[in-house]
Formats: sequence, structure tokens, C-alpha cells
Amino acid sequence: MTTDEEADPRVRAWEPACRAVALLLGPYVEVVLHDPGTRRVLAIWNPLTARAPGDPSSIGELDSLDPAARDVSGPYEKLLADGRRLASVSAVLRDPDGGAAAVLCVNLDRTPLEQAAAALAAFAAPSVPRPEPLFADDWNERVRHIIGAYVRACGRPVERLTRADRLAVLARLEEAKVFTVRRAAPVVAGTLRVSRSTVYGLLAELRAPDGVSRASRAAGGSCR
Repeated sequence: MTTDEEADPRVRAWEPACRAVALLLGPYVEVVLHDPGTRRVLAIWNPLTARAPGDPSSIGELDSLDPAARDVSGPYEKLLADGRRLASVSAVLRDPDGGAAAVLCVNLDRTPLEQAAAALAAFAAPSVPRPEPLFADDWNERVRHIIGAYVRACGRPVERLTRADRLAVLARLEEAKVFTVRRAAPVVAGTLRVSRSTVYGLLAELRAPDGVSRASRAAGGSCR
């Protein structure tokens, strides 16, 4: 900050708040303090352009400040010469008599946010259906896929699945012939976060006469 800036009582009064905003959001935010009387920049933090204290403010709203007018405007859009879009907010800072002592403008460069949004949108794009032939012989993948699909449909983690849920999951795994693979039960137990004895007990119940229909009825109040 220059000596002239330090000499202005308005800059001294508002510099801590302006600098705090600039430190929090920099380098993507520009904080400008304008003089409404001279329509020039009083001080600037994190400049996004070549403006400096003493330069013209170039904001026409300073011409018609009214003590009774709304003191905060925005956010509104500004465009820089290089094409960057800014989201801007302006606030009239008043003296004890209600006069406009200064105008504070906070200009946020939206470019990083737009780039991040574009990247997230690209990642969130719908994926193509899973090529089942590639996973036909991968029973571990089949276990994860079946249990994961059930958990996703339920909207709760495996640790919170009820007994009815587990019966329904085992019925789907049984239908997919997962348990024809040796040592499948320990893998299923680990994925469901239960003991092997729990899996064996549920399997015995499922394979008992009328077991599949009981599992279907139990799952009726759960996830489909």
C-alpha cells in the first residue's frame, strides 16, 4: 500500500476487512475500494487487471448514489477483456451522516469454478453398460457387483443391512450361482461385513423348503 493510500482515512478504516477477503479468496478475487466523489480507485487488493490506485473507477453507478438507495448490489456479471467472467458485488460504505464515503467492489473470477464444474460434469457423464462377457468368469467381481447394486438401491451401507436384506442379497447371489464356486462364502461374508457362520446360517435358511419364497417376502419391505 502506498503512502497516499495510507493517508486516506477511508482506506485505513476498511483495509483490514478488504485484505481479509482478499486473503481468504485470493488469487481468484479482486477487492476494490472506490472514491465516489472522484470516481477513482482508492485502493485495490489482488488486482485481476492492470488497474491501480488513482485510476478511473469506470463504474457508472457512482454517478447516482442516493443515501436512501439500496447499499448492496449483486452478484452481477462482468466481463474482462480476455474473456474471463466475474461475479461482482458492490456495497456503498457510508459515513456517520449517511453520505457515500466509499464503494467496495468484490470481483470473483469464475473461471476456476467453471473449469471445475466442467470436469465434474465430464466425470458424471453416463457410463456405457458393463460388458458382461468380460466379467462372466470373475465371480469376485460378480459378488461385488450384486451386493453393490443392492446397497446402492437401498441407500444404506452394508453394515446397516437387515437380516431380510441379507437374505435377499444371498438369494441374488444364489441365483447368479456364486456359491457353486469353492470358498465363495468367506468372500461374501467379508463383503457383507458379517461372519462366515452368519452366511452359512442364512444360506441354510435360504435353501430350506420354501426358503427362497421366505427370502422374497422378507425383502418385500426392504429394497427391490
